[in-house]
Amino acid sequence: MLRRTFKMIFLFYYNGFKSMTVGKKLWIIIIIKLFLIFVVLKLFFFKDFLKEKYSSEDDKSKYVLEEMLKR
Repeated sequence: MLRRTFKMIFLFYYNGFKSMTVGKKLWIIIIIKLFLIFVVLKLFFFKDFLKEKYSSEDDKSKYVLEEMLKR
């Protein structure tokens, strides 16, 4: 029963995307934009500040543990 439901859902979306013309291009644009947004956010806004302060994995884990226990 569950397998048949997943198959029906998959076929619904598969046939829907297969018959699209303009929609395919729009989905490709959306996926590219999302990828670029997340890459830019990761590079510029979410720096790995632990790498700059601590050299070993042990020091990093101690710092994270201390910060978690403070809160």
